[in-house]
Amino acid sequence: MTRVKKMLRQGELVVAPGIFDGISARMADPFGFDMLYMTGYGAVASHMGMPDAGIASYTDMVGRVKMMADVLTTPFIADGDTGYGGLLNVQHTVRGYEDAGAAGIQIEDQEFPKKCGHTPGRKVIPIEDMAQKIEVAVETRNSSDFLIVARTDARTNYGLDEALRRGEAFAEAGADILFIESPESEAEMEKICASFDAPLLVNVVDGGSTPVLSKQAYIDLGYQIAIYPGTGFMAAAEALHSVYGTLKRTGASLDLDVPLRDFMTLSGELGFKDVWDFDQAHHRDIAE
Repeated sequence: MTRVKKMLRQGELVVAPGIFDGISARMADPFGFDMLYMTGYGAVASHMGMPDAGIASYTDMVGRVKMMADVLTTPFIADGDTGYGGLLNVQHTVRGYEDAGAAGIQIEDQEFPKKCGHTPGRKVIPIEDMAQKIEVAVETRNSSDFLIVARTDARTNYGLDEALRRGEAFAEAGADILFIESPESEAEMEKICASFDAPLLVNVVDGGSTPVLSKQAYIDLGYQIAIYPGTGFMAAAEALHSVYGTLKRTGASLDLDVPLRDFMTLSGELGFKDVWDFDQAHHRDIAE
């Protein structure tokens, strides 16, 4: 059993920041989190400059998974949307994500094209169809340590009771972690946590429809993992907006309102030290 699976129990909370590109992965990795979370919203936006609305394909996303795995030492769960199609697509997606190096995959019950959580217009497929997807995901993985996260988006348009019913079905289908998306109050979050014995995930979206609470509050409610998919890219977007606005207004970087990472420090964090060490080890003087 993996270290993360062992921590998915009452009284423990795995905090998983969102990563969305190579820089965010490199910056998060040294902190020693137990888990990271590859956000679909952020990965699609950074890779394609487009909204997370079912536009990105399996090929687009598995490439992001492989890139993340290549630069990370921290395990991460990767957003797998709806599995990118039917049952055969789910099988292909789970194999691809596991082979690419993810520690787990999140699969949701939305209709195609999916919508980002906490946004309007989300519709879900029949409960039986999603339960089958989870069954296929569980039977497809090579290792039982590869986490299957089952997400339902039913709460917003179909009510909490329907979301709970789906969570129960997904747990019976073999999901390792249940993700009841977009509860709208602490009372709803408490009811979710009281309804299941399986590990539960809370999606912490700053500015979203779910209350943003402290770590201890999530533990007290009964959650075992908290993902923060957007906090990093929202901070990065605000910083970029400020920097580009200042450059447009003043034509210089002398009066920026946000601090800048030291250039040489960042270069080292992005792997340039390995390049410099390689160059030094293999340098040959032309005169020789």
